[in-house]
Amino acid sequence: MSNAKQEPLAIRISRELAERIISGQIEAGVRLRQDHIAEEFGASHVPVREAFRRLETQGLVESAPRLGVRVSGFSFDEVREVAEMRAALEVLALRHAAPHLTKAILNKAERANHASDQARDVDAWEKANRHFHRLILEPCEMPRLLRAIEDLHTASARFLFSGWRAEWETPTDRDHRAILTALRAGDVAGATVILARHVQTINHGPNWQERKRAAR
Repeated sequence: MSNAKQEPLAIRISRELAERIISGQIEAGVRLRQDHIAEEFGASHVPVREAFRRLETQGLVESAPRLGVRVSGFSFDEVREVAEMRAALEVLALRHAAPHLTKAILNKAERANHASDQARDVDAWEKANRHFHRLILEPCEMPRLLRAIEDLHTASARFLFSGWRAEWETPTDRDHRAILTALRAGDVAGATVILARHVQTINHGPNWQERKRAAR
């Protein structure tokens, strides 16, 4: 049996809608109609409402009385806020994960980084990048913290796709390699410093600064 069949329907609905929102297939301001989505997924309204709540927690949709649920937009201040939150939470997770990071885990993270260097489009790069971060953070064994980080990664992915999709150029992630080098040397403090800096610049795709100035 596949994972898709095993996971709760509300989670599957929220995941698939999130992918469409992140990729830009569903644009900001579009109303998500509960009836239409329930029909598409062969679901009752209950899991659809649960999916909407999940998307709202991730900052991908917003609900208002009489207006229903709409795909939310985002501002440059939100981009900065998410980056700063990710930096703080991922540093916390890495500090707790570091004692449990084995050579095998670090080797897997190195392969994930190699995959991101070889990515042919933003979709492949984002998946490899997120996999790298998961590998070095999951050993913290703090599920609530990891769920919060995952939600922030989802928001980051949306910003990333917005900035990169029009002008994709595969980045070479020197920060990932530097983090791995520090972790292999037992320099956890150094790794967290690099991680914090890295996370706060990861959302800056092409033309972000120009678009920010134009929005003022």
